[in-house]
Amino acid sequence: MLKQYYHLTKPGIIYGNLITTSAGFLLASHAHFHFVLFIQLLSSIALIIASACVVNNVIDRTIDAKMSRTQKRSLVTGDISTRAALMYATFLALAGFTIALQFLNTLTLFLGILAYFDYIVFYGITKRHSLHGTVVGSVAGALPPVAGYCAVTNHLDGGALLLFLLLVFWQMPHFYAIAMYRFKDYKAAGLPVLPVKKGMRQTKIQILIYIAAFTITGAMFTVFGYTHIVFLLLMVMLGMSWLIKGVQGFSVTDDKKWARGMFLHSLIVNLGMCLLLAVGALLY
Repeated sequence: MLKQYYHLTKPGIIYGNLITTSAGFLLASHAHFHFVLFIQLLSSIALIIASACVVNNVIDRTIDAKMSRTQKRSLVTGDISTRAALMYATFLALAGFTIALQFLNTLTLFLGILAYFDYIVFYGITKRHSLHGTVVGSVAGALPPVAGYCAVTNHLDGGALLLFLLLVFWQMPHFYAIAMYRFKDYKAAGLPVLPVKKGMRQTKIQILIYIAAFTITGAMFTVFGYTHIVFLLLMVMLGMSWLIKGVQGFSVTDDKKWARGMFLHSLIVNLGMCLLLAVGALLY
């Protein structure tokens, strides 16, 4: 049962966001790393995201029942009741926001609240009715690194904006790749994702546009003085490798296989991006 409650929080999403949060924190810290604040931040972010994911599972349980990859989730099978899940989510949220209130600045707390409601309410509604739901959901995914950055700086500046845009532009190709190789599931659930509504070719075009925006935004960190020139060169190389793989999608015969590869490549890009942000700031 403990394992089921653990998976109800979507741990993959939590860990991925903790990595980007760490990158934002380290970018702002430079050589002045505050270990205690870092642990407090990650604890708060992890609990808040866990709560949001549990609530999302509750909201999506009827959709999950229609998708092959999610039909065995605990709320679909009935192993965990809706009431128990909501109580669990409430406890996680109270713990996460209490830590933020006690140990983090007000701006970081506000960003956590904004991300929480964007994911549960705005994304929860728009993904059912609009192909732009993915863009709405990307806001919640882009705020953790901004929160990490603001936990150190306590203000919004160009660095925070660049982090936000970088993560939005990274998420879109990532999400579109998932929607492509999980096409049948999304169609069965009646979700209006881009591949279902506009087709594979249009999705591939959008993927290229967002990867180009991601690469340009990454370069801006050095242009505006947040990172070393080495960061710029490596970020451009990282973005170009992703872009080349994206272009290859127009000549493949198996869209599902290519999309799966793009998804995996996006994870490598995300990890590389976070490492470069952390190390690039220290070198500058």
